[in-house]
Amino acid sequence: MKSLYKILFLFLAVAVASGCKKDFEENFKNPNQAEHVPPNLLLNGILYDMYEAPFSSTERWDQYTAANYYYYATNNYDWTGASLDYATLKNVVKMEEEANRLGGAVTKPYLALAKFFKAYFFVKMSLKVGDLPMNDALKGFSNLTPKYDTQKDIFRQSLTWLEEANNDLTSLIAAGNNELKGDIYLKNDLAAWQKVVNTFRLRTLIQLSNRVDDADLQVKQQFASIVANAAKYPLMSSMADNLQFVYNESFNKYPNNKDNFGNDALRYNMAGTYLNTLSVYKDPRAYMVAEPARGIAEANGYAITDYRNFVGANSGEDQGVMLDKVQKGLYSLIGRYRYYSGYTAENTFIIAYPELCFIMAEGINRGWTTGDAESWYKKGIQASIAFYGIHDGNNVVTFLKKDGKLGEFENYNVNFTFETDYYAQPVIKYAGNNTDGLKQILTQKYLAYFRNSGFEAYYQYRRTGIPQFLTGSGTGNSGRIPKRFQYPDIERTTNGENLKQALMRQFGGIDDINQAPWIVK
Repeated sequence: MKSLYKILFLFLAVAVASGCKKDFEENFKNPNQAEHVPPNLLLNGILYDMYEAPFSSTERWDQYTAANYYYYATNNYDWTGASLDYATLKNVVKMEEEANRLGGAVTKPYLALAKFFKAYFFVKMSLKVGDLPMNDALKGFSNLTPKYDTQKDIFRQSLTWLEEANNDLTSLIAAGNNELKGDIYLKNDLAAWQKVVNTFRLRTLIQLSNRVDDADLQVKQQFASIVANAAKYPLMSSMADNLQFVYNESFNKYPNNKDNFGNDALRYNMAGTYLNTLSVYKDPRAYMVAEPARGIAEANGYAITDYRNFVGANSGEDQGVMLDKVQKGLYSLIGRYRYYSGYTAENTFIIAYPELCFIMAEGINRGWTTGDAESWYKKGIQASIAFYGIHDGNNVVTFLKKDGKLGEFENYNVNFTFETDYYAQPVIKYAGNNTDGLKQILTQKYLAYFRNSGFEAYYQYRRTGIPQFLTGSGTGNSGRIPKRFQYPDIERTTNGENLKQALMRQFGGIDDINQAPWIVK
């Protein structure tokens, strides 16, 4: 009898508790708080998270600019935990959930783009560290200790998502489904997004060049099938197709602008890896992005537009020495007219047409597909040069006056013809589908990445060794360029056992920034 009473008591207790819980939830539900978020609002935030701003530590690690003042920044490669994008990926999953909840044709574009976003962010994260939780990730409280997937599997799944995204977009475009909203980049144009998806897929395949013979990935075969079928896999065809962040004069100002001229303009200068290459190439992009080193011009009697005045610092140089040379006018500063005279400077590329041109040229050079590598190589250079407003004929270039204040600029006329002044140089003219030609393609691709596309310039260096990055006491890490970032510290405290297994599998158990991940071994 006592047992029966106990059972009845427990039943009543559970019922009362359940009722109380329900009443509690009902009473404390906020009537002003939305229970669901429209997919277009989630899309807007996801797109913003794709943007990687220039004038950052990434830019210095790409060796485009260098910091000469220790108080504000260094050029060190003493990398610690990577910044990962799982919060953004949770929003991607939520966007899928909301689209599936609403159902109908209106939500299908969000489901197609979700596949692209998952591929984009998982590839981006894996390139930083190596293996990562993927299949078990993003499950919320149902799995707080997700196992790590291998970098190979992450890339294989990402390539599958990209294929599916392209197929889904093809169907939507054919059906006339133009219901996308919230797109801050491509004006809700699914055809434009399809070009982005396929261009990014080629980028991802090029990242796998050191794994080209992997039978599971079929890198060459995938690359060739995309290039050979433009109807099925449309690609970017001009600068109008760029996925890019556009600045304005109110709330989205370019990171370098007239408001911070006094704070930044003298504390950061051009890096030699980038600017000295432009100078050797007699490349007019130097005039647009950098100031002439007036100390060099005056000491040698050079005309102000002489390319010998455009000199960047070795990123490995001691910062005190670098600052002294900057103050003596021996290094070029960032171009003040382009970057500090207003608020909008230039668009920031996320995925862009010049990069595609060099990817195509590289793929052909490597024998992955057929085509005219030189033509693509030239298109990439010309698109990049044109981005800076340089054209055949007379060009006006503007520099800050000597000892001038912001707004005190002076103009110079420079004549330029692409074919005769630039491309005819032996160092520029394509050497053919050989090692020298590949080096030319990769060097020009690096030049076109300036202040754009996040870590892509560094990943190219890590993958190919081109261009040669400069090191020294100023770059730290015992004069080495790291091969990867460490995992975030939170993984050690919340998912330690799985992290330990991943480290053992990849790096002998050590979270070492100087050990190469699978993709470049």
